[in-house]
Amino acid sequence: MTDVGPVLVVTIKDDPTTDLVIVELHDRGVPVVRLDSGDFPHALSVAATISSDGVEGSITTPSRTADLSKVRSLYYRRPSGFAFPHLDEQDARFAVTQARYGLGGIMASLPGCLYVNHPHRIGDAEFKPSGLAAAAAAGFSIPPTLITSEPDTARAFIKRHGPVIYKPLSAPLYRVDGISCTVEVAEVTADEIDEAVAGTAHLFQQRVDKVADVRVTVIGDQVFPVRIDCDLLDWRTDYSKLTYSVATLPPGVTEALHAYLAHFGLVFGAFDFAVDRQGRWWFLECNPSGQWYWLEPETGLPMLTAMADLLERKTG
Repeated sequence: MTDVGPVLVVTIKDDPTTDLVIVELHDRGVPVVRLDSGDFPHALSVAATISSDGVEGSITTPSRTADLSKVRSLYYRRPSGFAFPHLDEQDARFAVTQARYGLGGIMASLPGCLYVNHPHRIGDAEFKPSGLAAAAAAGFSIPPTLITSEPDTARAFIKRHGPVIYKPLSAPLYRVDGISCTVEVAEVTADEIDEAVAGTAHLFQQRVDKVADVRVTVIGDQVFPVRIDCDLLDWRTDYSKLTYSVATLPPGVTEALHAYLAHFGLVFGAFDFAVDRQGRWWFLECNPSGQWYWLEPETGLPMLTAMADLLERKTG
């Protein structure tokens, strides 16, 4: 790979954070090819050969073409899914599978490319049980956590560790009367548990008696900790109530952050912690595709520069 190749940006069309990163790269004279894999094949095409020399070929959008052998880095954010609405159900299922393993497999196999982050590693890290286990192994404190489909086990856990909160293990699209909704983190009591719990897996976790939250964004070697003060159980439910300040990392946290990312093969992560009344940091989760730029205007932390440096593969 040469150092003059483009940065490949894979995301949806409406992604303001990515827009800012691309502007910064353009201002530096770094070529960028932006695409949404959901545009394949009607507005996106790929032609690649695989040999003992590796992957060669091109990926083409309506306005750009990227030489696959020269992509310097790939910024994988939030692309839309493949869709073939003109096909019947069976043919569409076949076409989606071929697109995922074809185009997706090519984008995951670029020679000499720095992935921020690699899509396969993102998938690994999005499993909350895996993340909690990796956090404990890295040295973080984690609240007592139960994942179960057994109502009696859930009731016993709540009685032992209460107060307890319920969290979704993932957040797929959920609509109520046609409106997209989010399953919020909420406190739950033992008498609220009924047999519906047996219908699938659920995550219950001891509630931290917190005085603040901290979002730590790691971009390559750089760490940006931001304290978030509010009176909300889940600060993501009302950004208007939040105040921000630059936090100080406790001893050992920087090493644990990088150990966690190394476990999953990531170079970027958005970590969430709760800080209790004794000042102890409790690991909640790490989002390998999390939002981050909104914190820069609030704190002055140079996160955009750090991300552009990483994607440019700037050294020295």
